Amino acid sequence: MEKLRWSKQIFGSKLEIMQGDEKVGNIDWESMVGSKAQAIINGRYFTLNREFFLSKLEIYDGNSKSLLAMVMVNVFNPRSDVLINGKRFELEIKNFWQSSWSWKYNGAEIVTFTSHEFISKDKGTIELATPMNEEVEILILLGLFVRNQFILFMLLILVVLFFVIV
Repeated sequence: MEKLRWSKQIFGSKLEIMQGDEKVGNIDWESMVGSKAQAIINGRYFTLNREFFLSKLEIYDGNSKSLLAMVMVNVFNPRSDVLINGKRFELEIKNFWQSSWSWKYNGAEIVTFTSHEFISKDKGTIELATPMNEEVEILILLGLFVRNQFILFMLLILVVLFFVIV
């Protein structure tokens, strides 16, 4: 099973993906709360986009600008589906804190994400149960993009609660 690492500053706009000591990818948001991002993984360029209220996330080929996949995310439903190259993949958020989530194909986990920290830096691992290919690259980027959007949503809830209590 291949293992990657990822890390992102909580209040930052850059995420890095590492394999051993080698950087294999990154996601750069236009701003900390931005809805658009540019990504690279294994030398391929992608553009990521989300609607304002988190529900629709899209990934485009960075060169041809063609839509590669779109996933609808519901913060209150731990499962979402995405079609890539005619194959249906299922995203499963495994717990309320979104510290563990995975992409499944035909019921088997093929990409599993784990978050290890939250306070000042968000970082974790990505375990691949299948060889790296175009679909897996897209799933990795979408999985990390989804995670970032959930963290922003949780921070927004904390801010709102703070102002309601104060």
